[in-house]
Amino acid sequence: MYHKTDVHIGRRLRERRMALGMSQAELAEGLGISFQQVQKYESGANRISGSRLWDIASILQTPVSYFFEGLEEAPVEAGEGGASSKPLDRNTLELARAVNSIPDESVKTQLVRLVKAFAKAS
Repeated sequence: MYHKTDVHIGRRLRERRMALGMSQAELAEGLGISFQQVQKYESGANRISGSRLWDIASILQTPVSYFFEGLEEAPVEAGEGGASSKPLDRNTLELARAVNSIPDESVKTQLVRLVKAFAKAS
């Protein structure tokens, strides 16, 4: 069974990496490790040491504290390798990145309302 802290940190790692549009291979290259190791970090299968977390935070241009945000509210794991809450998928993160790139706040607001209406209708 994976530890909920490792799963949470891995989820935050994946979300930040994807928000930047970075592949696992690109992150792995920056860290000097294999992309498979990045996969293990993201799933919580392998723990991330303090020095490695520091390097990851530097590459992902975020403070180390980012990886611990929301940990107090993180759900208890639902079984081996997974937490009970669903991590954000690639489409969700790509949509968020695209919306954030829109400079006009009123357009952003209208777009969010549109997406919510689609979600409610389905």
